[in-house]
Amino acid sequence: MNTTIDASFFLQEFNTLSGYLRSFAMKLTKDRFAAEDLYQDTALKAIKNQSKFSSDTNMKAWLLTIMKNSFINDYRKRQRRQQIEEASNNAILLMNQPNKSFNDGERSLRASELLELIDALSDNLKKPFLMMYQGYKYEEISQEMQLPIGTIKSRIFWARKELKDKIEKLELV
Repeated sequence: MNTTIDASFFLQEFNTLSGYLRSFAMKLTKDRFAAEDLYQDTALKAIKNQSKFSSDTNMKAWLLTIMKNSFINDYRKRQRRQQIEEASNNAILLMNQPNKSFNDGERSLRASELLELIDALSDNLKKPFLMMYQGYKYEEISQEMQLPIGTIKSRIFWARKELKDKIEKLELV
C-alpha cells in the first residue's frame, strides 16, 4: 500500500539520516563548502517533494538518490559552462595574438558573433536560453516566465537548434 507519511515524522527521519547525508555529500564533492551546499540542496528538494515519498519506500535510498542526481546534474552543468568559457577564452586569446593569420577554411566562431546570434533570437526563445546559460534550473525559469516547464524545455531546445543551424551556415560561408 502506497501511503504518504506525516510531515513531522518525515522531518524526524530526515534529521536521523542527516549525518549520513552530510558524509555522503563530502564523499561526492571532496570539499566542505560544496558538500554543505549539496546537503542543503538535497534537504530542500526532499522537503519540497515530501508528498511524493511513501511510507513503503526506503527513505535513506530515496534521499541518497536525490543527492546523487543533484550532484550529477550540477557536475554536468559546470562542465557545459566550463566548455563554453574555454571556447570563448580561446577565441579571445586567438583574436589578441599579434601577427595572427586566419584560415577561412578553419574559421572559428568569435564570441561577438555568438552574442549577435543569441541576440537575434526571438524574445520567447532568447530569454529562457539566456537564463538556462546563466545557471537557472528549468523550474526557476518556468516560475519566472510563468510558463509550464515543458514549454521552457521546448523553447530552449529550439533556441539551441536555431543557434546551431546559424553557426553551421556561418562556417560554410
